[in-house]
Amino acid sequence: MTSLATTTTDIQPIRPSAVSAKLAMALVLAALADFLLYGQRMGLSLAILAVAIACASLLVNHATLDLRRAVTGGVIVALGLVPAVEELNALSFLILVAALVIALLLATNPETTGLADRARALRNFVLFGPFRFFPDALQVFNMSAFTRGIALWLMPVVLSTVFVALFAAANPVIEQWVSLLNPKLVFEFISIPRVLFWATMLALVWPFIHVRWRRKTAVTTAAADVPQPPPLQSQVSAEFLGPSTILRSLILFNLLFAAQSILDGIYLWGHVALPTSMTYAAYAHRGAYPLIATALLAAAFVLVAMRPGGPAEKSKVIRPLVYLWVGQNVLLVASSILRLDLYVEVYMLTYWRIAAFIWMGLVALGLILIVARIVLDRSNEWLVGVNLIALAIVLYGCSLVNFDAFIANYNVAHSREASGKGLLVDINYLLTLGPQALPAIDKAIMLRPGNPESCLVSRRDRLVEQQRQDLAWRSWGFRNWRLQRRLDAQAQNLPAG
Repeated sequence: MTSLATTTTDIQPIRPSAVSAKLAMALVLAALADFLLYGQRMGLSLAILAVAIACASLLVNHATLDLRRAVTGGVIVALGLVPAVEELNALSFLILVAALVIALLLATNPETTGLADRARALRNFVLFGPFRFFPDALQVFNMSAFTRGIALWLMPVVLSTVFVALFAAANPVIEQWVSLLNPKLVFEFISIPRVLFWATMLALVWPFIHVRWRRKTAVTTAAADVPQPPPLQSQVSAEFLGPSTILRSLILFNLLFAAQSILDGIYLWGHVALPTSMTYAAYAHRGAYPLIATALLAAAFVLVAMRPGGPAEKSKVIRPLVYLWVGQNVLLVASSILRLDLYVEVYMLTYWRIAAFIWMGLVALGLILIVARIVLDRSNEWLVGVNLIALAIVLYGCSLVNFDAFIANYNVAHSREASGKGLLVDINYLLTLGPQALPAIDKAIMLRPGNPESCLVSRRDRLVEQQRQDLAWRSWGFRNWRLQRRLDAQAQNLPAG
């Protein structure tokens, strides 16, 4: 006697020949998207593309359609098109996407009847659907040794190329090395942005073409006991995120980051002369933000590669490479902070640059906490919680800091008028900081030769009036009260006119 057991599985993968037909349909839709959207302002073109996606999905999935529910789905798509045709904005775009996804769910997945099941199916579709294209496309090929080798090296090579591009944007020396490869010969025939556009469109339309919902199916115990060969897609996914791929990736990444760290040690920390026509300020400003993007991408890879329970988490070879790479990323963030500091020395301080310092510090702390999670064998929930606590502490501390006065005082103290080097103080910017910048503004006015401009004096007086209004009991604040005491003391020390 057999017993029934309920489990949650995916729809079985289709034959490679069927995948080929659906892949051709996806390429047609990507070509249509290129014609309608690439380099153009979106409007009615997006509605036309949505209709094409709906029709293509109806055509290739006709065998699994429920006719009555498909009609309901068509009505939903029509309703979703109305706001986009009226005017395409963020809200009408979201409505159109939601209409397409909900209509697809109704037409092709009749087993989902409850609200919770439908919400779960839609969540899985949105979060995981776009990432299924490349593994599914590989079903067209047999898993020979050659294709396995491609699967093993694809992610390491692609991510290494991304890191090299970011390093080239941040480091003029690496840019010169890359230029020696003369990639312009390739770029003359291939538009990298257009290739990325096609890849993105293929990933987005693929879930509508090759529809696979997670559903509950009943299987017998006898059938469950029979060993089933893993589907081809599972083999490909295992190759993409398996220990072999992660090991290859970490070896390449550590070598690339070591080259960047050595160059930073030579030029930033060692103060060796930079290439011709490159100043330290330009070098610093150019490198800070690309390197932070690099560190964030590295952190995402580590979280995926060293996920709890994953095949690489306990590897005695992979773990040291992860620690080494995270350490290099922390050094990279330190170099980014030094770059930004060099830039601020020349071009003064702003709110955005202070925010960049704080953000870089949080990124460095997040990288260290990732190592702590791996060493202490904690969950990702623990990692998120600790990062949120750190963020809350930083935000609370920032709420107590008088950034207006700090920025104004720093810029005046490091201006050419006060220190004899650097840029002239930008009083117009100081005036935008509000009354808290008044002491620094007064100092800057005193440092300028000649009588101040009448418009400058009037704008300064408006800030004084605003400060007096802020002392009313309804708008009173301890910081404003301290500022008023300082202004009063400053007025008493002025010589009598």
